[in-house]
Amino acid sequence: MISIPRILTVGSANIDLNARTYRVPARGETVLEENRYEYLPGGKGANSAKAFAVLGGESVFAAKLGSDTHGAKLSEIYRSFGIDTRFVTCDKKERTGLAIVLTEASGDNRIIVYPGANNRLRGVDAEEAMTCYPDALYMQLEIPDETVIAAAEFARAAGAKIFIDAGPARRDFPLERLGPIEVFSPNEEETFTFTGIRPTTVEACLKACLALSARVDTKYIVLKLGGRGVYLYDGKYFNIISPYNVEVVDSTAAGDAFTAAMTLEYLRCDDMVRACRFGCVVGALTVSKPGSFTAIPSRNEVEKFMSVNDIRLD
Repeated sequence: MISIPRILTVGSANIDLNARTYRVPARGETVLEENRYEYLPGGKGANSAKAFAVLGGESVFAAKLGSDTHGAKLSEIYRSFGIDTRFVTCDKKERTGLAIVLTEASGDNRIIVYPGANNRLRGVDAEEAMTCYPDALYMQLEIPDETVIAAAEFARAAGAKIFIDAGPARRDFPLERLGPIEVFSPNEEETFTFTGIRPTTVEACLKACLALSARVDTKYIVLKLGGRGVYLYDGKYFNIISPYNVEVVDSTAAGDAFTAAMTLEYLRCDDMVRACRFGCVVGALTVSKPGSFTAIPSRNEVEKFMSVNDIRLD
């Protein structure tokens, strides 16, 4: 157990164009909207790095930005939330990554990502970032495959636990090359992409976890099932952790927030069930607000929500 874990996130950093719409246009259709659009920080890596910082961890971020106005602004924003940005660098040949996020009135979203400078993040960048001596390495799959694999190797050599939020998923991602890790956590669609099994029932969840276990050497598999909660598998037994009901405003960063919060709490308490419950609280608060990076709640907000709703993690 670690009171204040130091977590290195090697991941993506984007500027998000957030556009809210009553509905997404059909092919060939133009929809005029009265809702606002805005540019906000985003990227799965940046969302997670912020979550670690505002939820009480020591957050170190390794990422690539473009040498443009978006990159300069994002660096400033990261520092304002207490993120260690020593390993956030600018690439002169690429623009800052861009994500176009279309969010419907239901809270559902569709996202188009232009990676830009994220594709220039390399294993050598991860190796340099390991000089911060983290307790854990946290990654998603929104950066080059070889960078993910190299970073995992460096982390193992340094004795850091490895957590993978398995999105975005591709069928051809070489999961077998990740090596031993602590947690592998895909959502429903990512689970289907990797296994061909939709985790719509308890039986299907188990089959999917068995299929993933054949490809990933991991201590825990955590399936994020949206409004149905979380399916936790440890290689022998499973637990189902129920979600907390809130009004869904925007689901964009829910998975990022959940997995980061789960990782942080697990490092603090060494109890994965408790960690998943904490992640569900943070995920619920995240979907109750618009945006992605900006929607991730602070530790104080989480504690207030738990107190008002009489939520106990044990």
